[in-house]
Amino acid sequence: MILVTTPTGDIGARVLRHLSDAGASVRVIVRDAAKLPESARDRVEILEGSHDAPEMIGPALNGIDCVFWLPPGDPTALSAHAAYVAFSRPFAEALPDSNVTHVVGVSALGRGWNRPAGLVSESLAMDDLIADTGVAYRALTCASLMDNLMRQVEPISEGAFYAPTPGNLPLPQVAKADVAAVAARLLLSLDWRGGEDVPLHGPSDLSFDEMANILSDVLGRPVAFHEMSMQRFGEMLRSAGTSEGMARDYVAMMTAKNEGMDNMLPNATRNDTPTTFRAWAEAELRPVIHADHSSTPSQATL
Repeated sequence: MILVTTPTGDIGARVLRHLSDAGASVRVIVRDAAKLPESARDRVEILEGSHDAPEMIGPALNGIDCVFWLPPGDPTALSAHAAYVAFSRPFAEALPDSNVTHVVGVSALGRGWNRPAGLVSESLAMDDLIADTGVAYRALTCASLMDNLMRQVEPISEGAFYAPTPGNLPLPQVAKADVAAVAARLLLSLDWRGGEDVPLHGPSDLSFDEMANILSDVLGRPVAFHEMSMQRFGEMLRSAGTSEGMARDYVAMMTAKNEGMDNMLPNATRNDTPTTFRAWAEAELRPVIHADHSSTPSQATL
């Protein structure tokens, strides 16, 4: 049986759908079962609660062979360390007394970066915490997610989007759909051993200026990219309710990305992440824009 955490999140929900379509036996931990699709509720075993609670995660591992692990990355947590490492500690402590043999987690590019990188540094520390328990572990180390732009639907509808990054800086971008597909394949195969990072870069590097040109073409209207200062980025996060510690760690992460952290593996394979930014924009962003849905203020995530 497979345990899926964050089954109502953007990535977790896609992983759950892949596993259900494959006929896998699945248990989920979810804070509110009503947020699961009705079709999923009939096909999975449901535990209600938070997967960082020792009284929840220990019993949840009974009868489980493999786990999809993803902390929610709460922007109101005291810090990225609290949101990723401390959140995952009860899980890591419960693993040795369980029958779990394999874990797939979602993490970030940046292994080997020698300066603080906020959320990335703590995600990698979380990976080490889990791998050190002795389970077979695959950390899906992701580039920035194309899907983060869904948080800027409203400004994109008005012709602009923003980030604290130079517009001409090419960076890898990956779609959540590809991340979920890789996770599901690993969870269904279990023919792997040991601990490894699985870098997910997307099919090509793109600058935000190039992304703006693609969005203009896909949406049939001008869309411009505007760089904001890192100070303004931090202020925006705080005004949206992000804690001081998490805002600081978001800024550290974005600073590291601007300095080249995501470009340390130039020869990494990209075969597992085929979704182009244009294909993502056509399939996921354009329908939302055309439906005139609104969005919450942008926050950079892993």
